[in-house]
Amino acid sequence: MPQLDINQLSGSLKGALQPLYVIHGEEDLLRIEALDSIRAVAKQRGYLNRESYTVENANFDWNEVLVNADSAGLFADLKLLEIHIPSGKVGKNGGEALQQLAENLPRDTVTLIVLPKLERAQTQAKWFAALGKHGTVLEAKAVSSNALPAWINARLQQHGLEAEAAAIALFAERVEGNLLAAKQEVDKLALLFPQGHLISIQDAQESVANVARFDVFQLAAAWMGGNVRRTAHLLDALAADDEEPVLLLWAVAEDVRTLIRLSAAFKQGKTVQAVRNELRLWGDKQQYASQAARRLTVPRLMDALKTCAQIDRQIKGAEAGDARAALRQLVMQLAT
Repeated sequence: MPQLDINQLSGSLKGALQPLYVIHGEEDLLRIEALDSIRAVAKQRGYLNRESYTVENANFDWNEVLVNADSAGLFADLKLLEIHIPSGKVGKNGGEALQQLAENLPRDTVTLIVLPKLERAQTQAKWFAALGKHGTVLEAKAVSSNALPAWINARLQQHGLEAEAAAIALFAERVEGNLLAAKQEVDKLALLFPQGHLISIQDAQESVANVARFDVFQLAAAWMGGNVRRTAHLLDALAADDEEPVLLLWAVAEDVRTLIRLSAAFKQGKTVQAVRNELRLWGDKQQYASQAARRLTVPRLMDALKTCAQIDRQIKGAEAGDARAALRQLVMQLAT
């Protein structure tokens, strides 16, 4: 069965329920909503016998799942079988069990496999391929900063609300990186204003809490992409969150080393596609890293590495200086 866009799930559920759904991805809210939607529809259609398993460690008894999967319920013929794997790590026994389950799906049962964001090696494993072959795969991808305004607008429209462009922009800035909070703010606006109301910039200023959450990986996309304004904004947000400079420094230094290696590859006539696996340039990072490698010279990148080493000594107290201020200056220089 093909992978289904998670945003199309509600439309898909109007038809027949599939025997197997695999929900994975980094966005918690979208995974929770997908799970709740399938549960609700299954209940409406008579899947009243629900069994749930959580794989907490390597000692999990997969045989129990396989044995009970095909057993008839005591009070209902139709069953909802859920297998939650919070770590995403299934181990050898788990991989074999999931493969066997996918290839021999139990009768009168809707099976749900719930996973977090998976590494590339996991999505290429035999067990995941088997699940994808026999089930419907739903990936809860993170909503990017560029896509967030449209996401917020669509959610407001579901409540019969409209919003000015400036209000949407402010809303997105205040909740970026925290989709669960974004949903809560949308729900709050739906309680505050009647259907058909046009939310103004003043409404947003007064009603939407500042709950944005940022991380060092968003910052990497900003400075590598040469977005000076966003880089400054993210640095301010990380400073306000009292983000430890150790992790940020490590991430910046790693990305600088990657750009040096990418520049060397370009000099040898290689493409970014040819070295993406070796340099772990997956997703949007291919584009940002390519831009940065062409914008920043190797001598400049080597100087940045020397500065990283100096900041590391400042963090450890081996050298005088304000590590946070020096790190901010370095990242802003890399963005320009």
